[in-house]
Amino acid sequence: MAKRKDQTELDLEQFKTESSSDFSANKKLKDRLRRVKSKELDEAFEVLHDAVFEEMDCLDCANCCKTTSPIFLQTDVDRLAKVFRMKTAEFLDTYLHRDEEGDFVLNSSPCPFLGEDNKCLVYQDRPKACREYPHTNRKNMHGILGLTLKNTLVCPAVYKIFQQIGKDYRK
Repeated sequence: MAKRKDQTELDLEQFKTESSSDFSANKKLKDRLRRVKSKELDEAFEVLHDAVFEEMDCLDCANCCKTTSPIFLQTDVDRLAKVFRMKTAEFLDTYLHRDEEGDFVLNSSPCPFLGEDNKCLVYQDRPKACREYPHTNRKNMHGILGLTLKNTLVCPAVYKIFQQIGKDYRK
């Protein structure tokens, strides 16, 4: 008998299907959002970010930690090496490699620091990119619309924010 998947897994499967099917429309929306005044766009994203995260809890999902890697800055690497009482070179060899752009990223997914309960085992010392993710409540959203579009495929909250903002800016 097949093992029944829990609700979170079912929701992530549905999210993957919906976000993939809406990607083309979201790409067109991204292009339209470039014409919105910067301050107006920043405010719209911030309001929606706050509203969506009132409803959603990252610990119910952790899809970002399961499927992608943050960029590790040298300060992140040094800090985490200390946490694990490793030399920086040993930490790099164990967990990271350089990607095509020359950034340090994880060797594999899911993140080795993700616990079974979706909690980060190095939460207090996590990389800057993790601290700022999903980047939907920051200034200069124009500058990261491409990243935000990509994140609609990773983060259900970003997808929901994009869907909500699209109601105002699709036309």
